[in-house]
Amino acid sequence: MNTPKKPIRLFKRYKNVSGKSTVSKYEIEKDAMNIIFKNGSAYRYTNQSSEPGNISKMKDLAHAGKGLGTFITDTVKDRFCRKIR
Repeated sequence: MNTPKKPIRLFKRYKNVSGKSTVSKYEIEKDAMNIIFKNGSAYRYTNQSSEPGNISKMKDLAHAGKGLGTFITDTVKDRFCRKIR
């Protein structure tokens, strides 16, 4: 009997250009992002929970390796879809 496989997670290490970020890793999907913070907590942010413009900005900041943690703290705040861990 075949059991369904869990999707493969493709988290990337956050560059953390400033060296002060609370973000450790991120995963980008079409309409969402998963973020793992340095304290071990992980959250899923979606277009529906955080607004498409915010998700787009988060993707840009993640690629740049700078400003993602601050943007989440100051702008997105607790508008995550769910806590992963």
